[in-house]
Amino acid sequence: MEINKETVQTNNEPGQSAKRTNRRKVPQLPYRKLDFPFPPTELISEEQLEEIHEASLDVLEQVGVEFLSKRALAIFKAAGADVDEKTQRVRLDRNLVMESIKTAPSSFTMTARNPERSVLMGGSRINISNATTPPFCSDLKGGRRVGTFEDYCNLLKLCQHLNVVDFIYGYPVEPQDLPVATRHLDAYRAYATITDKVWRTYAINDDTLRDGLEMSRIARGISVEQMRSEPSVLSNINTNSPLRYGGSMADGLIDMAEMGQPVVISVITMSGATSPITIAGALAQQNAEALVGVALSQMVRPGTPVIYGSFTSNVNMRTGSFVLGTPEFVQVGLVSGQLARRYGLPFKFNNSCTSNSIDAQAAYESQMSIWACMLGQPNFLAHGVGWLENGLTTSFEKMIVDCEMLQMVSRVLEPLEINKETLALDDIKAVGPGGHYLGSKLTMKRFAKAFYEPILTNWQNYEAWQKAGATDLVTRAHNIWQQMLDEYEEPVLDPSRREELDAYVERRREEIMTSVG
Repeated sequence: MEINKETVQTNNEPGQSAKRTNRRKVPQLPYRKLDFPFPPTELISEEQLEEIHEASLDVLEQVGVEFLSKRALAIFKAAGADVDEKTQRVRLDRNLVMESIKTAPSSFTMTARNPERSVLMGGSRINISNATTPPFCSDLKGGRRVGTFEDYCNLLKLCQHLNVVDFIYGYPVEPQDLPVATRHLDAYRAYATITDKVWRTYAINDDTLRDGLEMSRIARGISVEQMRSEPSVLSNINTNSPLRYGGSMADGLIDMAEMGQPVVISVITMSGATSPITIAGALAQQNAEALVGVALSQMVRPGTPVIYGSFTSNVNMRTGSFVLGTPEFVQVGLVSGQLARRYGLPFKFNNSCTSNSIDAQAAYESQMSIWACMLGQPNFLAHGVGWLENGLTTSFEKMIVDCEMLQMVSRVLEPLEINKETLALDDIKAVGPGGHYLGSKLTMKRFAKAFYEPILTNWQNYEAWQKAGATDLVTRAHNIWQQMLDEYEEPVLDPSRREELDAYVERRREEIMTSVG
């Protein structure tokens, strides 16, 4: 199935239904940059943190990491690492590791085509993204299904419309009705037109990575030189644990570094399966895999923006399956934050759950993950909205559930206003003992915006809830995301950039299809 620009435009019509009706818009919190107003939780002592650090360096010196990339092996060898080209194993002296990672920046900005949506990574800032790259999506009416381009575009519209989503961390669902070889072209064009936020290019192969870089540049209307100096698009580099980087991931890391674009070194290990069963051992291995990736990025181009990513959790020892939202997952998140801060690197952690449906399990697993982020304080909260089934499914309704939880957290992060007016001494004196504040001067002034207004939570009593139809949470979430799609409006893109994007996509589609026969 070939998707042309007309198909994309049809999927992108602004919110006509919302304009036809006078219904009230979904009451989202305004878009704003979120910062932690309190210090992060430190689960372990500095001495224990150093033990993990030293163990990681022992792993890199004594065991090493396999890199299935000739380019990476050559770079490590030139930098002074011990490289066995036959086994493709790289061992690094601890001093080489620590000297290499020194040039990685502690913070950087990713510039969106809409400057107001640019993303600062580092410091006390937290940025939230969508669930990414599942093969399936689901909703109340359509059920669980293989992702299509229509689903993809609708999920992107929600990502653009949701104020808690700071940037697009990859495909919200894999659009499997598009040809694999050219799928990324239509997916990236949708990124660049449906949203005006920062987005991700994939390091699956040279085509997916380099086309993403070029299409991001075109959408911003900038030169290659300007893009090198202004990070615009990021890529995720997954390790192949234990202690291995695949060829496409290593080469993608190198390509991104050469262009000065940020990478997330995302270490995915399963404690008890692909990393040691102890949390300390899993963290030591995770840290070794992360540090060697950071070191490679700096060997390619000192100052390359890089994010320390953690996705270590445990397996169900009865079945061998990966499980998330567990107490151990939380512990890993807190200590990973300590490690990232020790090296002066921006940090990524995740909202995730194992539940197969939107039930209490999904809620408490996601809430455990979110609060791990509040305590461990990542700069990047990945998979923030929509994640179900260990990442195999993006749920339209779960996006709304997650949005509600994240909006509540956002409100918690708002600095408290402490001043003469908010201390309310005049009201306290006026009301006195035994009175009430329902009609006080300060209440009348502030009641409209004094407290968080939910988008999903139902606060009616039982009788009122019954009278209103007794809708459950999933039904309410279904209605809300549909209304949000009606409210969506496509961000403005300069027509000349759109024309250049379309021409690029069609040229590259022809080149790729010719090359694959």
